[in-house]
Amino acid sequence: MGKHVVVGADQVGGRGAETLAEAGHDVVVVTRSGSGPDRAGVTRVAAPAQDAAEMRRVTEGADALYNCANPKYHQWAQDWPPIADSLLRAAEATGAVLVTLSNLYGYGPVDGPMTEDTPLAATGTKGRVRAEMWKQALAAHQAGRVRITEVRGSDYFGPGASEQSFLGGRFVGPLLTGRRAMVLSDPDIRHSWTYLPDVATALATVATDERAWGRAWHIPTSPAQSIRAMAERLCELAEAPAPRLGRLPGWALTAGGVVSPLLRELRETRYQFDRPFIVDSSAFTATFGVTATPMDEALKETITSWRAR
Repeated sequence: MGKHVVVGADQVGGRGAETLAEAGHDVVVVTRSGSGPDRAGVTRVAAPAQDAAEMRRVTEGADALYNCANPKYHQWAQDWPPIADSLLRAAEATGAVLVTLSNLYGYGPVDGPMTEDTPLAATGTKGRVRAEMWKQALAAHQAGRVRITEVRGSDYFGPGASEQSFLGGRFVGPLLTGRRAMVLSDPDIRHSWTYLPDVATALATVATDERAWGRAWHIPTSPAQSIRAMAERLCELAEAPAPRLGRLPGWALTAGGVVSPLLRELRETRYQFDRPFIVDSSAFTATFGVTATPMDEALKETITSWRAR
């Protein structure tokens, strides 16, 4: 067992830390406020992720450093570069493997399923930020200065999903109580959904297997389903009323963006819901033997978690 440093304690970082602690590792969770899981095997540290000297100190002696930070959505262009640089420098100085949690924004709009070989051709600000972070880390790895890897998932769902998740509380809550759930676009377009516990498993897997280093991986993700199909199966399994879905008109999103930075930023990634958005994660399964949690099992756990809140 070793020392693992997790930066961030939101819907992924906190779960990832618990998964590592359950496996017997010594885990350090770093957040600005010192928050994180309160359990044996986890030490919480208050520190800004962009402080390279402090991150080097915290990471000293660690086997792996996980970048699960979550800057405010509308501040990515300002906040991500110094955080990414700080953690890359800390990994380089200490010898820890740098594991970055990322997403699919870097590819931009594509036709067909996305694989790890899909070009990083995003034109939006957030997509370019994520692509540049990966390019800089990969260049450092190829130069022999550091060991790195990255995992990329689609939209998250499951126990602990944030309210901002498209299949989070604003979706599950109304459906389980027979109310209307609002969606951004055509609810019948196929979309990939990544289960949160599978994200934590993927992070732990690539950190400790040298076959993962020097490239990016797609987190094991079940076959794509439309929002309507997800809603219908969720309600079936929960024995809830048939789902009622309402579509948020484009003008409402535009108007809401005047006062809400989050809604304003969603316009950049709206393409993900206006066309099929499908991730191919077969490379991860073929290499590591790890598969996505079966969808019915994932939805049952989501229902149980929501009802226990």
